[in-house]
Amino acid sequence: MSLWTPGGEVPIERNPRSTEATPSDGFDPFDGRDLEDLSPAEREQVEAMIAEMAEAQRQVLAAPAAVVVANHAMGLFQLAALHLKQPEPDFDAARLAIDTMAGLLDAAGDRLGEDGATLAEGVLELQRAFVARRSAPPVADSNLTSDES
Repeated sequence: MSLWTPGGEVPIERNPRSTEATPSDGFDPFDGRDLEDLSPAEREQVEAMIAEMAEAQRQVLAAPAAVVVANHAMGLFQLAALHLKQPEPDFDAARLAIDTMAGLLDAAGDRLGEDGATLAEGVLELQRAFVARRSAPPVADSNLTSDES
């Protein structure tokens, strides 16, 4: 798992290994208890999580909103492209990503600057690829011999 930051993608370990109490130990930091009701180890874990979330928010806020939005649009581009390049494309998933990206760009208008124009070209490229893959004949089973076909 990774977190986007203005400095690039930062890998994040989803289940950090530690000797402190963890959710797998039966401790759920979001179970509604007050901080005062927690053990010192549980409180330390929650405080560390809060500090990490605050730092992540600070990093996101440090980037211009247009950059964050363009980054998400690029993620939609990559999602659609991945679904389209599979041997058996998932056209519904690709269409969802393409339509969502197009809607996002339409709503953003010219507020994405140069990135907006590049991303708009990307939507057109994805739409052409979608039509090409959708209209292509099915891939023949490579296990068939010429005698069986």
